Amino acid sequence: MADNSARLHKIIPFLWFDNEAEEAARFYTAIFKNSRIVNVVRYNEAGQEVHGGKPASVMTVAFELEGQRFTALNGGPIFKFNESISFVVQCADQKEVDYFWSKLSEGGDPNAQQCGWLKDRFGVSWQIVPSALIEEMLTDTDTERAGRVMKAVLTMKKIEIAELKRAYDQPGSRS
Repeated sequence: MADNSARLHKIIPFLWFDNEAEEAARFYTAIFKNSRIVNVVRYNEAGQEVHGGKPASVMTVAFELEGQRFTALNGGPIFKFNESISFVVQCADQKEVDYFWSKLSEGGDPNAQQCGWLKDRFGVSWQIVPSALIEEMLTDTDTERAGRVMKAVLTMKKIEIAELKRAYDQPGSRS
């Protein structure tokens, strides 16, 4: 029986990999709770002159991370990921920030890490941020407080909530 849960999603991010779609989907579903591989579609002989996929090899993998559907494609080496697209992981506390940072950055590019952004081992960019940073600190109507927080964020690779709170709560000085 087909899984019809994709009908609930109007927008599904579609990720183009060289040939690591299944490996990436398994990597991501092992990190996020409430995640699963939905289905795997394999190339067949039809259209092989166009797609070039070896019959029976993985073409796409549909997967979910915390209820968000994704599709990963083994499309070949034509396109590469870059930082112009990233996925934000909102974290409740430092424990979550540390967990997702550690797991997603494992084997990734250590030079592509700043301001809570990282690039995983597949080249996909992620932003690991505490919810309070986006929902409270940077949106504070006190522009001095928000400015101090932004200045602190710009000095970080992995976000440290305690440092953000110190900057946010710093009395009276202008940044």
